[in-house]
Amino acid sequence: MTLAIDVHGLNKSFGDKHVVQDVDLAVEQGRICGFLGPNGSGKTTTLRMLCGLLTPDSGEGQALAFDVIRQAAEIKRRTGYMTQRFSLYEDLTIAENLQFTARVYGLDRRTERVEQALERLGLKERRNQQAGALSGGWKQRLALANAILHEPQLLLLDEPTAGVDPKARRAFWDEIHALSGEGLTVLVSTHYMDEAERCHEIAYISYGRLIARGTAEAVVKASNLVTLRGEGPGADRLVHELNGKRAVETVAPFGAALHVSGDDRKALEAAVAPYKQVRWREVEPTLEDVFIQLMGRAQDNFQ
Repeated sequence: MTLAIDVHGLNKSFGDKHVVQDVDLAVEQGRICGFLGPNGSGKTTTLRMLCGLLTPDSGEGQALAFDVIRQAAEIKRRTGYMTQRFSLYEDLTIAENLQFTARVYGLDRRTERVEQALERLGLKERRNQQAGALSGGWKQRLALANAILHEPQLLLLDEPTAGVDPKARRAFWDEIHALSGEGLTVLVSTHYMDEAERCHEIAYISYGRLIARGTAEAVVKASNLVTLRGEGPGADRLVHELNGKRAVETVAPFGAALHVSGDDRKALEAAVAPYKQVRWREVEPTLEDVFIQLMGRAQDNFQ
């Protein structure tokens, strides 16, 4: 097994805020790892430390066999990074943005590389369109084309599909899996549970600490969470009544149904028993159920 990322005990503080706390992370070459967690939990800071944009306060490890502290410049050259917000030049065309990036990296065969990127991401017909006039989905394609133009070995994606329609998201993920199949290692932060389930494995960070790691199935199983699904008249309106009851850790409506979760089956059944108008049955917890539980148990390091 060849590890593209292998870091231990990463820490980063900004002033008195300890944003990343003793994070260990290992990702095998060619794998897609979903990086999940609430806003402000340290995902972006961790990504920036891995690609050499930020220097850890402490910790050690390697990315692409280079030391994350002493050889950050080497990691930068071999990493593609797609930021949360569209960060290319909006007054340049699609092709001009890619040509500019090719020059910044000092790439050979610039014209050929740009043409290949345009073809691969379906941008050829729009090559002369200004980047600022593109919709969210097309901006996303351009940003991905830009991030892989220099043929990186590691791709870091920071919430790349936020605000993008479902069809564009699916096309994006099809391309990510194709790149992974070619040996590219991908670490992607996301808030979408369906995207997390498309990753080979996931890592959940909450307020600076990595608290869950493994495949989606393994994380759900390790949670020991019991989930009851309620269906019937007014089931989805019981959220406030059930919140705070003993043994009830999370309550979440799913359409007209309700998911009530906790780690004590008997106590959970007792909590929902008074609501006889609702049909209750035990179901497999979803990844969303587990993450809501993890968020509820974590302590906000900014408080």
